[in-house]
Amino acid sequence: MTVQRKGPWSHTQIEKFLAETRFPLRLACVGEDGYPRVVSLWFLYQEGRLYCASNRTSQLVSMLRANTRVGFELGPNEPPYYGVRGQGNASLSQEGGADMLRRLLERYLDGVNSSLAKWLLSRSADETLITVTPTRWFSWDYRQRM
Repeated sequence: MTVQRKGPWSHTQIEKFLAETRFPLRLACVGEDGYPRVVSLWFLYQEGRLYCASNRTSQLVSMLRANTRVGFELGPNEPPYYGVRGQGNASLSQEGGADMLRRLLERYLDGVNSSLAKWLLSRSADETLITVTPTRWFSWDYRQRM
């Protein structure tokens, strides 16, 4: 499937940004009441997909079970503003959730020795792997203007 792309960055620039950045991914999904929700998650980008993990009992996982369509944004909160946003579809799997959690801890906490990492790993059997397959990318970059 071809992913639509708009904005100043090439597909290669988008992939480089996604692979290197450690900003949390802001994932938008639809709640049971029809209103959007935005959840910040650690993520890993590989082979055209965004990977996250969340506890199987989380509200996020419940919402994604009911509606797999998502929006997302990744960028710094401070100027100069730049980043990537898009839309896609999420899939859920109990297989791989614990492994992804460990990879995310390595990426964002530089290891698994902190008290937070140890606590999260103690519950890793309940982690759900979230895979977002993008259908649209939109990049923006105001660094030269700012």
